[in-house]
Amino acid sequence: MSIGTAIVTGAASGIGRELARQLAADGWYVVLADLDGEGAARVAKDLPDAEGVELDVTDADAVAAAVHDVHRRRGLHLMVNNAGVPPQAAVDTPEVDLADWRRVLEVNLFGVVHGVAAAYPLLVKQGRGAILNTASLAGLTSGPGLGAYGASKHAVVGYSLGLRAEAARYGVRVVTLCPSFVDTPLLDHTVTSTQGETRSIRESIAPLRTGRLATAEETAAAALEGVRRNRAIVVVPRRGRQLWALTRWAPGLADRASAAMARSAPGYAPTFLR
Repeated sequence: MSIGTAIVTGAASGIGRELARQLAADGWYVVLADLDGEGAARVAKDLPDAEGVELDVTDADAVAAAVHDVHRRRGLHLMVNNAGVPPQAAVDTPEVDLADWRRVLEVNLFGVVHGVAAAYPLLVKQGRGAILNTASLAGLTSGPGLGAYGASKHAVVGYSLGLRAEAARYGVRVVTLCPSFVDTPLLDHTVTSTQGETRSIRESIAPLRTGRLATAEETAAAALEGVRRNRAIVVVPRRGRQLWALTRWAPGLADRASAAMARSAPGYAPTFLR
């Protein structure tokens, strides 16, 4: 018998897949939800007690229907709002297309909002449960080229912290995961710079990255430990916590470092100045 039921969005790959795997290994029944329904089903097939479903987190009605269906059949004890997309413009690009802004906000922010809107009332009524929202270190600090992505993740952090304060009196925990650069397939998505060059996010972030990439395994483990310990914010890895501390305790230094990174990036000058 499972110890509880968890829904994990964005579970076909990366952090979401590893969260689902670790939850299943701990004895949870896991519903893996992803726009790539076939991918979610493939991952679920290898887990002891799981199912995979296709879900577009930008569709509020679809999210509500999926959550209520799981709750009716299995109950619900943990809602993990993890689905996310990267920006389409490279990190050395000051400009972001408005269509990209809308897509990033629809998935990264409203995907979380839709998941909370569906699950939170159910958890409140039963007087227990938890919500884990995946944001990013980009939601705690910032850097060049993070416009739409950073805005979406800052919004998730602010929303989650406010919800956490409200949810505590109902016995519902709200935890926010803020990973730094994590070695997942997301980094292999391509982006386009102002110079028209197409390259992977992995290549684009090289000038901004110091230290090793975090793994999906350690990120998921830290997130679930954060849920168990009811931590407000979980930052992974250690280097990410150091950068967060720099932003909080030496904002002027962090600002100068960010500006220096922007100036040193190729294609720094926006197209409207060329």
